[in-house]
Amino acid sequence: MEKITGLLKIRVKRGIDLVVRDILTSDPYVVISVANQRWKSRVVKNSCNPEWKDEVTIPMGDRDPNIPIGLAVYDKDTFTADDKMGDAKIDVKPYMEVIEKRLENLRTPTTIDRIQPDGDNCLAEESSIVWKDGKIYQDMVLGLRNVKRGKVEVQLEWIQPPNSSRRP
Repeated sequence: MEKITGLLKIRVKRGIDLVVRDILTSDPYVVISVANQRWKSRVVKNSCNPEWKDEVTIPMGDRDPNIPIGLAVYDKDTFTADDKMGDAKIDVKPYMEVIEKRLENLRTPTTIDRIQPDGDNCLAEESSIVWKDGKIYQDMVLGLRNVKRGKVEVQLEWIQPPNSSRRP
């Protein structure tokens, strides 16, 4: 069993300009995949700009930060298989590198790093890693792949276990 060094909270905030998969709209939900685990958000009916405000907390240990976390958006269907509305990867490496620095007592808020969109990530715009009120957050807007359009806004937050003084 791997040692848990902390918890990574992923907040799935909202979808932006998602594609229509039904006649006039879609019933989207998000699936987060980490190794052999999957987490599913709630379904938002009749919206191409859904607000999920759902979250999942993932135990982090010896997991390789070079392996991105999978994110996929689907349209919920009643009588047929759910339609895929695009996918993205959440690149956690820059965030985990900041966590490893063990920053403390910074002014709040302080921007620690800025990550630019490039061919190695799915960022649709610049993403900032910020120290705020004793925690480190990264807000990101991910452009969906394998689809004409659509974005998903997520936030990462690191949670240190109470009995752990060690970060990754």
